[in-house]
Amino acid sequence: MKLNDMLRLIAGAFVLVAVILGAAVHPYWNYFAAFVALNLIQSAFTGWCTMMALLRKLGVQE
Repeated sequence: MKLNDMLRLIAGAFVLVAVILGAAVHPYWNYFAAFVALNLIQSAFTGWCTMMALLRKLGVQE
């Protein structure tokens, strides 16, 4: 799996899990979903993403 595909998978999974936990456990989990969304917006403007840097260090193929 390529880097961008892996990033989309991880971001989608994080948001989905946060929304489910926000509905089932505690609404504060929605802040985690918002955090992921803000990081995606920030990376669209700056071109830098923490998760992409981590995935590169882990050896995920570009």
